[in-house]
Amino acid sequence: MLIDTYGRVATDLRVSLTDRCNLRCTYCMPEEGLQWLAKPDLLTDDEIVRLIRIAVTDLGVTEVRFTGGEPLLRPGLVGIVERCAALEPRPRMSLTTNGIGLKRTAAALKAAGLDRVNVSLDTLRPEVFKTLTRRDRHQDVLDGMAAAREAGLTPVKVNAVLMPGLNADEAPDLLAWAVREGYELRFIEQMPLDAQHGWKRDGMITAGDILESLRTRFTLTPEGSEERGSAPAERWVVDGGPHTVGVIASVTRPFCRACDRTRLTADGQVRTCLFATEETDLRAALRSDVPDETVAELWKKAMWGKKAGSGLDDPSFLQPDRPMSAIGG
Repeated sequence: MLIDTYGRVATDLRVSLTDRCNLRCTYCMPEEGLQWLAKPDLLTDDEIVRLIRIAVTDLGVTEVRFTGGEPLLRPGLVGIVERCAALEPRPRMSLTTNGIGLKRTAAALKAAGLDRVNVSLDTLRPEVFKTLTRRDRHQDVLDGMAAAREAGLTPVKVNAVLMPGLNADEAPDLLAWAVREGYELRFIEQMPLDAQHGWKRDGMITAGDILESLRTRFTLTPEGSEERGSAPAERWVVDGGPHTVGVIASVTRPFCRACDRTRLTADGQVRTCLFATEETDLRAALRSDVPDETVAELWKKAMWGKKAGSGLDDPSFLQPDRPMSAIGG
């Protein structure tokens, strides 16, 4: 069991498969990209599957989310999913993606055992998409989401970040579109995880701003804390239901007390929090041929030291050196 000193138990594992991405979102990385991890530094497919097996069979993890960078850029992704689907007990498996490669991979991922996907889409306007991502791939994302829905990777959840001066006015349009298409929309506050360290609290689009905008067109009813559980999104029922919309307010309404996550970077480091400044190296242990029990003990020790919160409200908060693309979402 992955328990910390505050009694929280981590059952949700986020696994970054690569730090590479085929978009250059302004809130994530510079236009020229980043210095990617060298191939020898990345976990191999076998190492990833071994760590997930240890997490599931020895440490009580019940849910696995594959992330990046962009996880669809990982050549062995389908095989990794298939091998993890064969574990006993079988974990629930999902994937967070920018959606560009989903049209060609959705059916294979479903057949391999993936349960559902989260797709990042911040705008319905192709020209704004191009400005935000520095790539002209808007239609590819829409096609990928449709392919995921057709393949049965449902519910298809949509993650949207609103940025001042770009798409700040799009919340109602995004929700109307998601309801019409049958997708589950989640707005995410911009977080201090950009490679440029340009994030500023002043001027960011907050959860309160998003809800105020949505209520200009929709009636929102709080779903309640019981339904939320440890999920990061506060959810509202839209116009009496059945559709819902969520807001992940990592900055203005932290949910650290209910956190049930543990994270693996693409180079095999355990992170207890997105905003952690410390990591525990499991890759070195794997490559030293230690038994599974030793790896599990290292993981448990790392999680035991998890801090009470993200520290975002502390004046001394320091943004992690590693950006979102390196540590997984």
